[in-house]
Amino acid sequence: MRFDLLALATLAGASTLTPNALPLIVRNPYLSTWLYHARNAPWENWPMFWTGAHVGFSVMASVHSAGKVYPLLGRPQDSLPFNSPRYRIAYPEYLGATFDASTTNLTYDIIGPWDKSVRLTLSFLSPITPSSTFRQSIPAAYLTVIAEGCLDVDIYTDVNGEWVTGNRGNLVKWELHRANRSESASATRLQTWKVARAGEQLFTEFGDRAEWGTLHFTAPADVRHQSGTSALVRQHFAETGSLKNEVDTKFRRVMEDEPVFAFAKSFKLSDDHKTGCPRQEASVGFTFALIQDPVVQFASAKGLMHMKPLWKSYISSADELIAYHYGDFETAASLARNYSDSLAHDAYNSGSLEYQDIAALSARQVLGATQFSGTPDNPILFLKEISSNGNFQTVDVIFPAFPFFLYTNPQWLAYLLEPLLEHQLSGQYPNDYSMHDLGAHFPNATGHPDGNDEYMPVEECGNMLIMGLALANALRYDTKPATLKAIAAEGAETIPTFGLWRESVDKYGIDLPKDVDAAVGSAAAKKWLTRSYKLWKQWTGYLVRESLIPANQLCTDDFAGWLANQTNLALKGIIGIKAMSEIADILGEMDEAKSYRDTAASYIEKWQEYGISRDQTHAKLAYTWYGSWTTIYNLYADSLLCFHVPDKHGAMSDHPQERQQPLRSQAEHAQTFIPDRVYQMQSDWYHAVLQKYGLPLDSRHLYTKSDWEFFAAAVTGKKTRTEILTSVAKWVNETSVGKPTLYRLVRDRR
Repeated sequence: MRFDLLALATLAGASTLTPNALPLIVRNPYLSTWLYHARNAPWENWPMFWTGAHVGFSVMASVHSAGKVYPLLGRPQDSLPFNSPRYRIAYPEYLGATFDASTTNLTYDIIGPWDKSVRLTLSFLSPITPSSTFRQSIPAAYLTVIAEGCLDVDIYTDVNGEWVTGNRGNLVKWELHRANRSESASATRLQTWKVARAGEQLFTEFGDRAEWGTLHFTAPADVRHQSGTSALVRQHFAETGSLKNEVDTKFRRVMEDEPVFAFAKSFKLSDDHKTGCPRQEASVGFTFALIQDPVVQFASAKGLMHMKPLWKSYISSADELIAYHYGDFETAASLARNYSDSLAHDAYNSGSLEYQDIAALSARQVLGATQFSGTPDNPILFLKEISSNGNFQTVDVIFPAFPFFLYTNPQWLAYLLEPLLEHQLSGQYPNDYSMHDLGAHFPNATGHPDGNDEYMPVEECGNMLIMGLALANALRYDTKPATLKAIAAEGAETIPTFGLWRESVDKYGIDLPKDVDAAVGSAAAKKWLTRSYKLWKQWTGYLVRESLIPANQLCTDDFAGWLANQTNLALKGIIGIKAMSEIADILGEMDEAKSYRDTAASYIEKWQEYGISRDQTHAKLAYTWYGSWTTIYNLYADSLLCFHVPDKHGAMSDHPQERQQPLRSQAEHAQTFIPDRVYQMQSDWYHAVLQKYGLPLDSRHLYTKSDWEFFAAAVTGKKTRTEILTSVAKWVNETSVGKPTLYRLVRDRR
């Protein structure tokens, strides 16, 4: 199959941001390869794993007629002698990188003899497909090499054992598998390097990399192949522009005569004329998949279970999956483009051109922390706490990501919350507040039967209640998520569905659209909320007792330390109580709904008295910490849940909330929960304390977190919102961070 060049060429347009790291192959916590120092030429550094550790992955080009070899990605030139009589190392003109939500393109120009030239594009596609959960669950991504010009060029790419272990001293094994026609779902015959650790260790990590699973590196069968010592394989390509079609059979350690697994493809673009030849186009596609079965262990209601990947419910074997995935490129690329276009449009309209790029850059990062599991009837989405301590299904890590899931596919948020609800409903967690996480370290969701998880009781209770109501609202109303836009664009066929969360698909693998009829949606929301009502009530009871004046404890920003009477934390708890009033209302528990509503109203009045400075200019960091201030990013939940009905003629009239209307069930008591003046007060304060690279978290330090900056920006006036977004974009463009994922950011003073 020839990968569609037009689809690739239009997939990633010009980007305004120049981040220090760009996603290349990013699908889950273990298949996560990034371009490091992305403002520099891609051949100056090796690609990296999300931790910042080295990944063996290189691409080269050879123009044999000129006797030159060109590194394109990684540092394969380190294996090549500079004084070889057979070739010279040269460097192409690097034209830069572009990206969207699913794609990163790296583009180069090479000038050959008689001024003939070729333009090469390395197009990396990790498709985000909200309308196809099955496709999103496939742990695989694409690299397409596109050649345009009239110069013959040979392309080389290789990987090493660092894709399957974090310990370079571990033994790896490999084979070359050639698919027969019965295995291939496409017209293209395939060949696959299968690389794995010898003596895999299930559910074990080394340096955050999985110590079990098999890398499948796939190319068309007519592409040349070779495995062997890295220097020898690369030198052979540099000398000949080809490979030997040989397989090294001596299994060894990752860096013991470093074995690499390579493919090479020749593009014949020239004609017999020395000048004036027409430009031609050609491409070759490669895929990268990390196959793990099982993917995690989970303390479910049935006991500790080894969880299979979701794709295994649709396709029985890894070889069939690889063939399907390779042949599915054009459909996957089309679905990804639909999502990227939708995200770009909506992000631009809600923020700025810079925010459009920030949203695109964040999309693969969010999903790169997840792993789809379960079955079509009961899908589950597991999540690793990236760039921190590796906790499993951390509630306060899901929380900053949940707007992404509400926008992209609300069903995926349900799959994220499901394991937390199931585990706690089964009685395996002893505390009366929400657990912090499902396990101390991914991929082991063994729970905390002793109750000694990280102590964030108000934080996590508030988070779960806010997310629970937000999901119920997404089920009940047409919130226009990207998944419905994509399904409408694809025109998916429909057949009857069975089960609330069943991922039934049409013959093209597209999720069947969920009926957004109000009656059907309300029934679905009631069914989902009813199942966990015991937990919702239990957590709300804790908040009623503990949230107005929080005891000494951590909030999600645990790096800042323990603190009592936290203003922002109290606000989250109070909004959580208000959310419970709506949950009870949905379920017809009117007396409880009124009780919770009255409690929340009483608490929010007292919160304003306790938490706002005497001069009424800002929220304090803590009730008794006079002279302090804080970013109250939890104000965002008040707006998201439609508790805030702003005054259209007030000072915040330039805010996008002016287009917000209360949800129908709230119409009878649609009064503003948190007054406009609090929103305006904080918007003005953020403008006053904003630094060169963003909005500090609070008055203690100049560090912050980008997620909370965006939460805060979402509920400010237009001027302040633009200033915050611009400052974050400036940070992305001007600073160097050694990792692609950002946990906390240190800001410079003006």
